[in-house]
Amino acid sequence: MLADTLRTDRHRLRPLTPASPATQTLRATVRARRDLVAHRVALCNQLRAHLQRVFPGAVGLFRELDSPISLAFLARFDCQDRADWLSVKRLAAWLASVGYCGRKDPAVLYDHLRAAPRGATGEHGAAAAHTTRALLAVLTSLVEQIKTLSEQIAEQLALHTDAQIFTSLPRSGTVRAARLLAEIGDCRARFPDPESLICLAGAAPSTRRSDKHEAVTFRWVVNRELRAAVCDFAADSRKTNPWAAHLYDQATAPGKTTRTPCESSPAPALPDPALLAGPHPLRPRPPWSPATTPQPRSTGGV
Repeated sequence: MLADTLRTDRHRLRPLTPASPATQTLRATVRARRDLVAHRVALCNQLRAHLQRVFPGAVGLFRELDSPISLAFLARFDCQDRADWLSVKRLAAWLASVGYCGRKDPAVLYDHLRAAPRGATGEHGAAAAHTTRALLAVLTSLVEQIKTLSEQIAEQLALHTDAQIFTSLPRSGTVRAARLLAEIGDCRARFPDPESLICLAGAAPSTRRSDKHEAVTFRWVVNRELRAAVCDFAADSRKTNPWAAHLYDQATAPGKTTRTPCESSPAPALPDPALLAGPHPLRPRPPWSPATTPQPRSTGGV
């Protein structure tokens, strides 16, 4: 049947144009970084669970467990016995030696260490420190490789011909803009209109009609990579874009039934209008501008 359709209706079909080599390279780099970030999150959770058993004082000492200052602290004080050596003056001196920004006063950090439950000491603490150092080494390597890939993504994005279109989107940044560009691609014929992009991203419901019956259901058959990129962009754009914030407030108002198209995104009903805001990414138009943003469509019943 497919061969017969190609023979008789070939003139009606558009050839499928693959993405450019630059886009394919950017897509591979972005997805590799995303996988490493997932590994980093999992390893952070594993390290946090380990520290809660053997060195609770290190948990919550700094804002992020995988931050440079937190990694440096665990490399120097990997067990309760070594942390017991600290005083306010010694902690302040060590923080100054590693270039701590000073967001928290050394006395506050010291009080946190002393207020936490005691960790493992003696032989048990020394044995647990080996596990701490092993997890710390892998986590440090992941953080460094993610930083390296982020630099590569920034370089590849700067050299891409469509970079200005995606970096002009609200709160797109560098990695998010690169992810959108990599997943949407640069093939103009792939998405002739915004609605086709919305459907492939799973941001629009699926309507099925049969005689007098009509059912509007969640769209399951989608490009999951594209859906995740779109939901990530939509979830954060509301923080700086009043139009997106207005739609989000409407969708999450009391009495509204919301459904998030992506498990990791807290922004129901935003991807659809977010993709329709301003010029379509695949059209040869100027970058996005808040002044050209259309009025939001009705979100009743969302």
